[in-house]
Amino acid sequence: MCSQPPRDVHDDYLADDVLQMIPWISKNTSELGITGGEPTLLFAKLIQILQVAKQHLPATSLHLLSNGRLFCFLHFAERMAAVRHPDLMIGVPLYADTASAHDYVVQAAGAFDQTVLGLLNLGRVGLRVEIRMVIHRETYCRLPQFARFVARNFPFVAQVVFMGLELAGFARANLNALWIDPADYQAELELAVDELAAAGLTVGIFNHPLCLLRPTLRAYACRSISDWKNVYRPECTACAAKDACCGFFASATRRHSDHVHSLASLALHGVDV
Repeated sequence: MCSQPPRDVHDDYLADDVLQMIPWISKNTSELGITGGEPTLLFAKLIQILQVAKQHLPATSLHLLSNGRLFCFLHFAERMAAVRHPDLMIGVPLYADTASAHDYVVQAAGAFDQTVLGLLNLGRVGLRVEIRMVIHRETYCRLPQFARFVARNFPFVAQVVFMGLELAGFARANLNALWIDPADYQAELELAVDELAAAGLTVGIFNHPLCLLRPTLRAYACRSISDWKNVYRPECTACAAKDACCGFFASATRRHSDHVHSLASLALHGVDV
């Protein structure tokens, strides 16, 4: 279901482009995202990027998206921690509490064990970690068990984020196998969020329009969709919550919930609308 699947091209030069670009970025920039593909495949260049960003943009937070698997080797986590960037967070996807389910989603045997060990090593060296879970038909059933697994094994993480499915890349090709209406997994999502919140973990819900979330979940929702691929449906025009809502991916034209509707008021704390 990867929205940005790998391509069989040599794109190492992009890391050099980034290194040349960083000194020209405004020092007032609040945050930069580093993504791929998989950024750790160019690990030496990635370390350079973190060092140059620390030097030229000391007040800019960095958010690095990685599958986390390389960090199963402790020395890679230690090398990244040695940069001592003042505001770095590493977002790592974990799709299940069982190896079979996670490995099936990522289509790689052994990925779960490597990811779990990578997360533990990142925590061991004191790097800030975000766990990301994309919800679709293959992952929603065990959301409560997933939350319990995370709360018990990764209490050090900075936050846990539940993400709606972007219908692009591999997800587009596997749409019929993956698609589920968000309205159909609200019970499981609510149990998972309650489990993590009770454990004292910070929880976020990304890529979910407010009207598709139970009122008790709306306080966790974030405006998470990048502006260049963010759209709103006609039902959103008169919605009182539009300015606080993430809306939809542009790719949602391929499939969207049957339960999209306008909200009469922005009810974030369990008050019915």
